[in-house]
Formats: sequence, structure tokens, C-alpha cells
Amino acid sequence: MTRFRGHSFVSPTAPKQLSLLFASVDASTPLTLNPKTSQKTHFFHSWAYPEASQPSFTHQVPSSSIHKHGVNALHTGPTAEQVEVVDDPERDLWLKMQEEATVDVTAEPILSSYYKFSILSHASLESALANHLAVKLSSESLPSCTLYDLLVTVLESDLTIMDAVKNDLRAVKERDPACISHVHCFLNFKGFLACQAHRVAHKLWLQGRKILAVMIQNRVSEVFAVDIHPGAKVGSGILLDHATGLVVGETAVIGNNVSILHSVTLGGTGKVSGDRHPKIGDGVLIGAGTCILGNIKVGEGAKIGAGSVVIKDVPPSTTVVGNPAKLVGGKNHPVKLDKIPSFTMDHTSNISEFYDYCV
Repeated sequence: MTRFRGHSFVSPTAPKQLSLLFASVDASTPLTLNPKTSQKTHFFHSWAYPEASQPSFTHQVPSSSIHKHGVNALHTGPTAEQVEVVDDPERDLWLKMQEEATVDVTAEPILSSYYKFSILSHASLESALANHLAVKLSSESLPSCTLYDLLVTVLESDLTIMDAVKNDLRAVKERDPACISHVHCFLNFKGFLACQAHRVAHKLWLQGRKILAVMIQNRVSEVFAVDIHPGAKVGSGILLDHATGLVVGETAVIGNNVSILHSVTLGGTGKVSGDRHPKIGDGVLIGAGTCILGNIKVGEGAKIGAGSVVIKDVPPSTTVVGNPAKLVGGKNHPVKLDKIPSFTMDHTSNISEFYDYCV
């Protein structure tokens, strides 16, 4: 139980340290946080900055904003007009997300409790992500508290996973024009959430805890309509756009900086056992409704047109489209892409060289 000016609330995850956004302060006193001396449960993790370069952080709270909304702790920070969320990749992403959350709550006070529970009461991205996934994936027989303990243990013990989480957040923000902010992606994009749940399931799979891994896979499939086998290997900087109907097989490999749209299957070709699923190179763009089948390779920087059925290797930096998929430009002289398609998200360039008519 924490008190603010005679009022109190219970933090849903009971963190040992509250975000500076919840601190009770005098209007004339600036808040100062030095992450160099912060503990693990503080606003900054000790690994967020190298020891030699850990900066001091000072947050000035305008006195006008402290009293503007009365005693509501969520509104003791700057208003939407006073907060400038700078899109700087070098700044700590979690700090940026809390700033974005503050702006959202100022604009939509009706979401105060939701944002407090999901973002603002948490001391770290790991805790917030574990809590959000636990709530989403829980059921009557699988309580969120049990899932939270499992998820947060994995996330806090694996920096590689958390680096991938951050890269995924940045990827969605940069590539999806529908994404308003990082916190918008974190709270509302099921492709992002399904991918992060898979990262935890894959870690458990590698540890031999396959029953737990498959349980998470099943819940993700039921809740998000995304079915990624926990044995599949998924890189960093992944965008699963819309994601509904995505199926990824056990021995599939997805490289870094890959963008995949909805209703995509990375599957096998029958009852063959062993290594039987596609290998997707870095920077690949896979259009909606595509089926890529068998132990084949899609080269780095390739583009797969929507609705294609791919059953043979795809050379790097080329475009294939159709059923069965064919190379744009022909097998002997395929058109080579000069930009990374997963970054441009361009689904139509060079297609005119394949189709000689317009609908």
C-alpha cells in the first residue's frame, strides 16, 4: 500500500520501487534519479547503460501540472503539451514508453487505471511485458499470477530476449504506419505480443521444459490466432503485421529484420520428419496469404508476393510471386532488389514486369 497526499492505491504487481511518475513531491522540488546507484527494481536497470557512461537523470515536474488534476497520481506528471517524446533510438526505450503512456493518459483519462496497471506501476520493461502477457494468456484454470512468475523469470534472466523485444518494438514503430507509438504497439499489437510469448516458449523448449512451452504455444494460438511452434527459431527486429492466421512449423528459422503479414504459413510438405520447414533469411518481406513449404531457403532481402505458394529456394534480393511462385524477371535474369524489402514494406514494385495487364 502506497500513500499519496492522504490517498492510497495498491500496485498490481507490487514493485519495490515506483516509477518517478508516481512519486509524491513538493511542487518546488525536482525529482532526481541517478541510475548509477539504482537497484534492479528501479526505473533503470543496471545493464541499461555501461557503467562508465551511466548518466544522471533529472525530471522537473511543473507545479501547475501537479495540481491540475487534483490528487490523481497518474496526472502528477507533465501534460500532453508539456511532454515531448523524442524519437531517439539511443535513449532508453522503457523511459520513452513511460513518457508515451503519460501523454496517452493525459489525452484519455478514462484509460488511467489500464495504463497504471499495464505500464506506469512497473519498474522495468521485463515486469510490464510479463504482466501484460500473463493477463492476456491466463484462463480460469491458469491464473495470471502463475504465468507472471514464469514469464518474468525467463525475461529477467535472458538479456538476449530483451534485446530482441526492444528491436521488435522499434521495428513495428518504424515499419507499420498504423503504429502510433511504442507503447501503442506494446499494449495493442497481437503480432508483437505473440512473438514475445514465443520467445519465452522457445527458451523453455531449449531448456527441455517442453510441456510448459507447448502450453504457452497453445494459449497464444487460442488468444492471438498465431501458431508458432516453440521449437522454431525467430530472429530479432521482427514485424508480424496483423498476424492473424500465421503458422510457423517446428524446424522453421526466421532471420533478423523480417516482416511477415497475416495468413502466412511456413510449413512442411507432408509427413516427413526431421528438418522439414523453411529457412527465411535476413530482411525478407513475406506478403499476406503466402505459403512457403518444405525445407527450402528464402535468401536474404528477398520479397514474396501476396498469395504465393513457394516450394523451391528463392535467391537473395529477388521477388517471387504466384502459384506456384515464379521469379520476377525470369529464372535466368531475375530482377534484383536494391533495397531491403522488409524495411520498405513495398509489395508492388517490379510486379509490372511479371504481369503484363492491369485489372
